[in-house]
Amino acid sequence: MEEAKVLRWRQRFQNLDRAFGQLTSAVDRISELSDLEKEGLVQRFEYTFELSWKTLKDYLAGNGVDAKFPREVVKQAFHYDIIENGDIWMDMLEKRNLIAHTYNEENFKLAVSAIVSGYYPALKQLHNHLKGLL
Repeated sequence: MEEAKVLRWRQRFQNLDRAFGQLTSAVDRISELSDLEKEGLVQRFEYTFELSWKTLKDYLAGNGVDAKFPREVVKQAFHYDIIENGDIWMDMLEKRNLIAHTYNEENFKLAVSAIVSGYYPALKQLHNHLKGLL
């Protein structure tokens, strides 16, 4: 691995680690959260997801794998067994913009449920995997 690229993904992981910690604190308290706080959970998901795929991109680049766009990054991360559930990651990719613009109450509830029950475990698996590589 090229030293500069190793440093890059590790620096990005520090940001991801903080963001993931904030998301975790919201997920752990989901039953106590008001609707306004759940909107904060959605925002925490958004930036944790963005940092996740960008950290993956940097990690892959450090290992000589060229993937520039989110879909390519997810496919390569699944191929190299960095992420376990490629389908949930593709779902996150497809729905991330919809989740950010959820104004209908029912859709908002569905988005929060998807984050807590599906997306968060996938993000946690990646976080744990990358943390183990440090």
